[in-house]
Amino acid sequence: MHRNLFKISYEDIISIDNLLEAWQEFIVGKRSRKDVQLFELSLMENLITLHESLESMKYRHDSYTAFVISDPKTRQIHKASVADRVLHRAIYRKLYSFFDSMFIFDSYSCRIGKGTHKALDRFTVFSRKVTRNHSKTGWVLKCDIKKFFASVDQEILLQIMDPYIVDGRIIWLLKEILGSFPNHGSLHSGLPLGNLTSQLFSNVYMNIFDQFVKRVLRIKYYIRYADDFALFSHNRRYLEQILPLLDNFLYRELYLHLHPGKTELRTLASGIDFLGWVHFPHYRVLRTVTKRRMFKKVGDDNIDSYLSLLKHGNGFELSNLVKNKKL
Repeated sequence: MHRNLFKISYEDIISIDNLLEAWQEFIVGKRSRKDVQLFELSLMENLITLHESLESMKYRHDSYTAFVISDPKTRQIHKASVADRVLHRAIYRKLYSFFDSMFIFDSYSCRIGKGTHKALDRFTVFSRKVTRNHSKTGWVLKCDIKKFFASVDQEILLQIMDPYIVDGRIIWLLKEILGSFPNHGSLHSGLPLGNLTSQLFSNVYMNIFDQFVKRVLRIKYYIRYADDFALFSHNRRYLEQILPLLDNFLYRELYLHLHPGKTELRTLASGIDFLGWVHFPHYRVLRTVTKRRMFKKVGDDNIDSYLSLLKHGNGFELSNLVKNKKL
């Protein structure tokens, strides 16, 4: 089978021009941060130093600063140095389009022109199709991958990318970034939440599963957003038979496991909890946990963002509460 090859060279990625453009993208919304300001004080000197270390292949990724967020799950974020984050963006700028062109249409996480709102709209479209405009019973198999980012096998990820990338120095650079993750300190498993490259790498990794679902199992109605995915059918038995095939493929090919407590097979009429909303045949409502989190965070500087969010479901009463700050 003919395979497209990544034609961008190592020099293209590490060029001063690409590093500068990566910096301009990186700095948006970050100018007030101390580490960014310090880097910017000697911007060209810092970028040239980064370029020269990459050119000589003496570059080594710095350590991370780890911190925990709750949104709503507790997650450990690993923050890289400014120089490393600029490099992550420089790599992302060159690799994104090539690998994104291979992804299925209904993969929505961290992709240009996709996102949560598009995934929610697609959920509604698929709901109508499998129920024949809500005249028949429709079933949804909703799954979540257990500890996804911590479980990505770095060697498998590189095996997926390697056949497409001719320049071995790019593979060397990707290994350096992957091996920087402090869980193991060497190529094994895990992607650091916080790296821009991790967003692309996670989609490259899960694309193997997406292609299996679409091309081998030929599932027509399938949506994936990061480690959450849903399959739709009018036939409950069919989805029950598909589930072990999904589980087996994830383990055999990607060393991943479905989360046993977050695998559900339900009718659309009973309400499907997906991406922060509970979906019913003719409407969707914000998940209770999401509402509570929103109420805690809403303020003068983010009211418009929350009002925009509420437009994507039945949030009229909530919108009024937000507008009037009766929280």
